[in-house]
Amino acid sequence: MSTLAPPFTLQTATQKVRMAEDGWNSRDPERVSLVYTPDSRWRNRAEFITGRAEIVAFLTRKWAKELDYRLIKEIWAHSDDRIAVRFAYEWHDDSGNWFRSYGNENWEFDAQGLMQRRYACINDLLIKAADRKFHWPLGRRPDDHPGLTELGL
Repeated sequence: MSTLAPPFTLQTATQKVRMAEDGWNSRDPERVSLVYTPDSRWRNRAEFITGRAEIVAFLTRKWAKELDYRLIKEIWAHSDDRIAVRFAYEWHDDSGNWFRSYGNENWEFDAQGLMQRRYACINDLLIKAADRKFHWPLGRRPDDHPGLTELGL
């Protein structure tokens, strides 16, 4: 798996964000876990997670609940070894209720480009199926699909 390492430029930070989006849209917990350090620390909403095994368990639970998950990430800011992103994702529960979840993440990377810290704040909004904006087939967002800014999000 390709890794971009610090120090980040705007170009490499933007690439890193898209790589993260692509990974999460795979909905493959094992694959996603490999871009984090073995002792990576997260705060996701009110849950605290440490290490790849806990990341895999968390993502497995997440994607069992958040069905037909589609995510868009957008860079907000960056420094040498940190990136801030904003994101939105759409999903439905097992009763067919659709949601758009909005949030911000702060990332910190080690010298090899693995994420060692991830802090996420997320809010869920119940939406009508007709109000969905993310309609690509499950998996990677197509390059020609609008991002958050273009969608007015």
